[in-house]
Amino acid sequence: MTRFSGVTPSGNATLGNYLGAIRRWASEGRPGDLYFVSDLHGMTSAYNPQRLRVLARELLANLVASGIEPDQVFVQSDLLPQLGALTWILECTCSFGEAARMTQFKEKSNRRELEATPVRVSLFTYPVLMAADILLQGADEVPVGEDQAQHVELARTLARRFNGAYGDAFVVPRAVTPPAGARIMDLADPSRKMDKSARDAAGVLFVMDEPDLLRRKIRRAVTDGLGRLEYRPAEQPGLANLLEILAACTGKPVRETAGGFGSYGELKEAVTEAVIEELRPVRERTQELLADTAELDRIRARGAALASERGAHRLAAARRLAGVG
Repeated sequence: MTRFSGVTPSGNATLGNYLGAIRRWASEGRPGDLYFVSDLHGMTSAYNPQRLRVLARELLANLVASGIEPDQVFVQSDLLPQLGALTWILECTCSFGEAARMTQFKEKSNRRELEATPVRVSLFTYPVLMAADILLQGADEVPVGEDQAQHVELARTLARRFNGAYGDAFVVPRAVTPPAGARIMDLADPSRKMDKSARDAAGVLFVMDEPDLLRRKIRRAVTDGLGRLEYRPAEQPGLANLLEILAACTGKPVRETAGGFGSYGELKEAVTEAVIEELRPVRERTQELLADTAELDRIRARGAALASERGAHRLAAARRLAGVG
């Protein structure tokens, strides 16, 4: 049984990415699971090549520093020859209507048009690349949020269609809902999720932020003027966000975290110390890996070799059955 998840280097990893996904991958992962840095997915809109390269290395280091086994991680672009070939085969299996129905494409392309920004073809075909990611590695389970579930369903459809038309080449994956975790919101605007690609990072806590910077951001976190230290997400979203962060870092039930504090300031101090201590070992180990270029290159090369070897027979079978191999 293979569980397969990825993270896109559209920005530096945030506390939300770490608590909501990366930490769970490290603690709950099984020997056959795979985790990847989806740098090709980061090319569907305007990007800086050098920044993409730097972010991909940093995210790879973050994954390993968080405790994920090095043999279970890889960078997507290192498999570009395989993924390019399989994506084409799957594009020849996918209908235009199926790709056009993807909700994310419709939402993002509409936003690009409103901003007078060109809509790239890759934004349209990206779900097929995602299907290739999944099917190449023979993933059984793909933990995704609601916004990606439609893409996994497309991968299921393409796998079944190819297998039925040409012969069995692919495992038919299924989307699974990850265990509910803290939904970390932006400290400056608790109505929006903490986003690694946010234009304004004042309310975003990044994994690699130094303690002093984390302290300043948390101290400035939006709360309210009610003065009630209770967990009321609808009425006090900023306070509730701080309590959820503290609960996630300490392992305590969120409704118990408000007790013992006499003011919002005291709570912010507790949140600050909890976040700093939670992120400290990950940040320090990431810095060590980034400084040891040879070691990180070795981890990356081995991860790529293992992932490539794992998918080679599936691609060979798909090419042979499709008549191009």
